[in-house]
Amino acid sequence: MAPNFSSVLDQNMESGSFPAVTQTARYVRFGPFQIDQQRQQVYRAGSRLRLQGKVFQVLLVLIQKQGEVVSREELKQALWPADTHVNFDANVNTTVNKLRQALGESTEKPLYIETIPRKGYSFISTAEFSDVPFARSANELGSDSGAPAEESRLTSQESSKRTRRWITIAIVVLVLAGILIGAGAASFWILHFSPELRHSAHRPAPATAGHI
Repeated sequence: MAPNFSSVLDQNMESGSFPAVTQTARYVRFGPFQIDQQRQQVYRAGSRLRLQGKVFQVLLVLIQKQGEVVSREELKQALWPADTHVNFDANVNTTVNKLRQALGESTEKPLYIETIPRKGYSFISTAEFSDVPFARSANELGSDSGAPAEESRLTSQESSKRTRRWITIAIVVLVLAGILIGAGAASFWILHFSPELRHSAHRPAPATAGHI
C-alpha cells in the first residue's frame, strides 16, 4: 500500500521544491533497484546508476504516487518553478524517456512506468520503504562472484592453451629428432657399407674346379 503523500507533494509543488518520498524512510526498493534518498543514488543489483537531476526527481514523484496516475502538469510543477520558461512538454518527454532507458524498459513493455494516454504516467511496480539498507538478494551476491568466476574461467582457458602449445612443440621436436636420427643412420650406412658393396661387386669371381 503506497503511503499518502498528496498534501506534502502539493505544498512542495507550489513552492517549486522537491520532496523526499517519505520523511522517515531513507531507502526505497523496487525490482532490482534500490534508492538512497539521502545521497540521491540509485543502484541496480549493487551497481550504481547514473540517475541524477530531474530524471531522479521524476522517479521519486512517480514512486510517491505508485499505482496512481501522475499528470504531466504535476510533473511540470514538480520539476520546474512557476517562473521557469522552457518547453515543458518536450522536457517532460525527454526526462521520462531517459528514466526508462536507465531502468532498462520500453514503452511497449513497461515494467515500472506506464504511459497513460492523454493523462500522464503511472508507477506500476511495488516500492518498499526502509530506514536501513535492504538485505542484498542472492542475485546481487551472485553478481559479485561473477568476476572471480570469470577470471577463473579465463585462467583455466589460458592454462589449457599453454598446455596444448607445449604439446605441439614437443611433437615437433620429436619429429625433427626422428628426422635427424634417420638422416644420421643413413649417412653412417652409406659411409661404412656402401664402399664394401661396391668393392664386392667389382671383385672377380673365383675359378671353379675342373675348368681348363
